Amino acid sequence: MQKPTVLFINRTYPPGKGATGRVLRDLAQAFARDGWAVTVLTTGIETEVIMDGTVKVKKIAAKSGKTPARYAMVWIKLLLAALMMPKYRMVVTLTDPPLLVALGRIVARVKKSSHIHWCQDLYPDILPALGMNLPLWVMDKLRRITRQSMKSCDRVVVVGRCMARHLAHTGFDMSKVSIIPNWPDYELTPAAKMRVSKNGQNGSKTKAVVSGRDIFNSRPFFLDESPKFRVLYSGNLGRAHPISTIIDAAAILQETNPEIEFVFVGDGAGFEQVAQARSKRSLDNIRLLPPQPLSRLKDLMEGGDVHLISMKHEVLGMLVPSKLYAALAAGRPCLFIGPEKSETAKVIHEFGAGTVIPQGQHRRLAEEILKFRNDGNAWFSAQNGALKASEQFVPANSFSSWIKGARETIRSRVA
Repeated sequence: MQKPTVLFINRTYPPGKGATGRVLRDLAQAFARDGWAVTVLTTGIETEVIMDGTVKVKKIAAKSGKTPARYAMVWIKLLLAALMMPKYRMVVTLTDPPLLVALGRIVARVKKSSHIHWCQDLYPDILPALGMNLPLWVMDKLRRITRQSMKSCDRVVVVGRCMARHLAHTGFDMSKVSIIPNWPDYELTPAAKMRVSKNGQNGSKTKAVVSGRDIFNSRPFFLDESPKFRVLYSGNLGRAHPISTIIDAAAILQETNPEIEFVFVGDGAGFEQVAQARSKRSLDNIRLLPPQPLSRLKDLMEGGDVHLISMKHEVLGMLVPSKLYAALAAGRPCLFIGPEKSETAKVIHEFGAGTVIPQGQHRRLAEEILKFRNDGNAWFSAQNGALKASEQFVPANSFSSWIKGARETIRSRVA
């Protein structure tokens, strides 16, 4: 029996940087294990074709950078490359570069393929919130192109309920929409099976210092002469992830609790802003580290006692921070600074995995950090909620939903 064929298209793919590239690789390999012939069309330093296990990866040479001109050039190169490739039963487009769904529409029509759009970010809706203020007529044109392309898809996969709600409010046909959440890196998934007993606790509040890294048998990421309570932000710190509330909370806690350390690990435009604020305000309780190799990811994530997630209120329904799933898999309480109606907030509330704080409320953020620092019951309760959530947000669950939907899409098209 001939294998069904699928072509995934996205600008990034490992070892290149980018969260969308990492989840794409995981999903592509899951499709291959399910018996599909899988090809990924992406970009790289040079044009080449390589095998990533049983996944064929075709790279098109393209310069890095996120300027509109670079994105346009990448879009054109990916389109031409896809049109030169053989027919695939299914084409799956992601959202890097923006408007990739329109590219998929063209390829699917020419090749007579099924088309699924994997909506990680909702373009062009998100652009103004990221500071990209295009003329209204340009935004209207881009939105019309995007919506028409999405309507032509056989299926649209969004990564959160808030994104589905946003599309519904725009009049989109929701019968085509599936909600399939993202997942943590494989290196973190064993944490979902771990449990921590609260030995000696009788339900009374405790003022003992809680240090999450002490409860797992793993090599510590941070080596200190004196223990620290670490508030960890790990991942991209881009335009959708404000820092002012976090910085102001750090300033408060530096005066009252110098043992609390804010650690930022990763990259993005916001890291330079953090560095400038640290220097300008003499915030010695802030530490900045570069992106870490996957071999250290588990130790890093478990080295944080609580995890920070930040999101602009203006991007509600247009993205879901993937760092939520990493924090849950690491079994750590989450402090989300962002909108209450977002997917991230709903997950945290549903599982009791932490606290949701609106942007701008730096004093409350400082208070919540102190609560988890001083109240062992509060920390363990949120930690248990995170682990329960991590049992649901595992790669296998999302892979199963994806593959089931893909096979149904092919069958319905044949019928």
